[in-house]
Amino acid sequence: MNEKYLPLAATIVVFVALFAIGGILYNNFVSTLVFGDLLADNAFVIIAAIGTTFVIISGGIDLSIGSMIGFVGVVMANLDVVGWHPLVSGGMMLVFGLVYGALVGLVIDFCDIQPFIVTLAGLFLLRGSCFMINLDAVPIRHDFVQDFAAASIPLPGEGELHSSAIVMLIALAAAIFIGHFTRFGANIYAIGGDRTSAALMGVPMRRTMMGIYAMGGFYSALGGVIYALYTSSGYPLAGTGNELTAIASVVLGGTLLTGGVGLVAGTLFGGLIFGLIATLINFNGSLNGAWIMIVGGVLLFLFIVLQRFLVGSFRLRSAA
Repeated sequence: MNEKYLPLAATIVVFVALFAIGGILYNNFVSTLVFGDLLADNAFVIIAAIGTTFVIISGGIDLSIGSMIGFVGVVMANLDVVGWHPLVSGGMMLVFGLVYGALVGLVIDFCDIQPFIVTLAGLFLLRGSCFMINLDAVPIRHDFVQDFAAASIPLPGEGELHSSAIVMLIALAAAIFIGHFTRFGANIYAIGGDRTSAALMGVPMRRTMMGIYAMGGFYSALGGVIYALYTSSGYPLAGTGNELTAIASVVLGGTLLTGGVGLVAGTLFGGLIFGLIATLINFNGSLNGAWIMIVGGVLLFLFIVLQRFLVGSFRLRSAA
């Protein structure tokens, strides 16, 4: 097997193992019903994580993901109050996410500022804007919300592929195509591998950086739209901490935080692992939510160690 696929293979093995453990411990756990709900419940954060995958592959980071999710929901809820259709307000927020991300990429490249600092500023800006608009949750009452929730594709057994999961899978397919079958995707990997070499090879640095963060902003905004429709509300604290879950999902999916290495498909399984841990603990009933963070933290640590080992092994083979 090609070494670049080993982290992805390890992620899939862990996911299958956790699902099998659930099947052993609980009756009817291994079913399309549980799997369909798992996809739907985690669709919004996986969508945001897909965009973050490109950012991390390029050697960057985005800490404003969760705030973007909350901001999108608050704006959509308030526009619903004045009569806007969710598709119109959601489309507007997707454009906002795209423009916001492009501006972040421009600032990072033009001003030569670390992505951590720029996106941290974005985190505070967007979250503060949420509270400037509303302090409490605002329901989205448009009929489209119920229609969206009811839309699904039947799966064998009792399960359904819900609308949020369908959007997530379409977004994933688009990201896989962009990341692995376009010149833009190749440029992302080149920048993450060696920024100086990429510039010498003629990669348009500023345009590519703007495109990378524009994609990140777009996918974060799309995650916010799905979350708002899924919960039928906009809440200023929505998405709090989701930036860390998204980044962890990317790492669990086999993408190196140092950049240059990663597969978009891995992020899907990384996000599902976090969701599966929560599902297993909820099925148990006697464990509190803290165990979700504990188990997730242990798995994240093990994957970072595995990645370090694989990178070291690859360098030794290259030197030989």
